[in-house]
Amino acid sequence: LPQYFISVLCCLLQGSFLGRLRHFVDIIDPRTLFVSEKQLKDCIQLLDDYKHGTLPPGVSSHQLWEAQKIKQAIIHPDTGEKIFMPFRMSGYVPFGTPIVIGLLLPNQTVLSTIIWQWLNQSHNACVNYANRNATKPTPTSKFLQGYAGAVTSAVSIAVGLNVLIKNANKLSPASRTIIQRFVPFPAVATANICNVALMRHSELSEGIDVMDNNGNVVGSSKVAARHAIMETAFTRVVLPMPIFVLPTIIMSYLESFLQRNRRLMLPIHSFVCLLTFSLSLPVAISLFPQMSELHAQTAQRAAAENTN
Repeated sequence: LPQYFISVLCCLLQGSFLGRLRHFVDIIDPRTLFVSEKQLKDCIQLLDDYKHGTLPPGVSSHQLWEAQKIKQAIIHPDTGEKIFMPFRMSGYVPFGTPIVIGLLLPNQTVLSTIIWQWLNQSHNACVNYANRNATKPTPTSKFLQGYAGAVTSAVSIAVGLNVLIKNANKLSPASRTIIQRFVPFPAVATANICNVALMRHSELSEGIDVMDNNGNVVGSSKVAARHAIMETAFTRVVLPMPIFVLPTIIMSYLESFLQRNRRLMLPIHSFVCLLTFSLSLPVAISLFPQMSELHAQTAQRAAAENTN
C-alpha cells in the first residue's frame, strides 16, 4: 500500500511543471556523480527492502527518497545497468560546459568551429543514447544516421554563417564579432531537430504505443507519434537557447571591462556558461511530462486512423 501511494505521489508531482522541475533538479544533481559503488548498492538494497516490506527499523522517509534519487540518477530504468558517468543527466552540465565554452569563444576559425560543433553533437548523441527508451531495441543504424545528420547540419550551418558574416562588407568588425557569437545557437538548434527527425522518423509511419488510464496498451498511433516528436523537437530548441544566447548578451555588456582585465575573460566566460547551462537544463526537460495525454477528440482520430 505505501508503494502505491508513493507511485501516485510521483505521478501527481510530475503532472505540473513545478513538480517536474523539482524532480529533474534532483536527477541532474552533480553530487550523485561521486556516489560510491557501495553506497549505490546500499540504496538499491534499501529500495528492494521497502518494496518487499522488509525495511530495517529506523529508516526515515528522507533516506528512502535519497536512495530513490541516487538510483534514478545512475541506473537506467529499462536496462537496470549503470549509465557511464559523462553521459548521465547529472553529468550533462559538468561534462558539457567545457564544450559550450569552446563553442562561444570569440574569433573562431573554420577548423575550431568544426571541432567544437563535432564535439558538441558527439556528446549530445552519447547522452541521448545512454538515456534512451530501451524497452524496444534501437538499431545501431538509426543512432548513426541521427548522429551523422546532426553533425553535418551543425557544422554546415555554423561554418556557412561564419563565412557569410566574415564576407559581409557592410558590417563593422565589432558587429561581426557580436553576431558571430550568436552563430552556435541556430547551428545547434537545427542539428537537434535533425537528430530527432532522423532518429525517430520511423515512428511517424509505424506509430507509438498508446495506453489507457490504467497503463494498458490499447494500440499504436501516428497522431501520438507526431505529438511526441513535436514536443521533443521543441524541447531541443528551447534547451540551447539560453545556453548560447544569454552568455553572448552578458559578455557583450562586459566587453569594455574585460578589455581592461583580459585575465578575467576566460574565468568570467566559463562561470556565465556554467550558470546558464545549470539553470536552463532542468527548465527545458521539465516543459513536458514524460507521459503525455491526448484529448478525447485526438484519441478518437488516433483510433480512426488505425482502422483505415
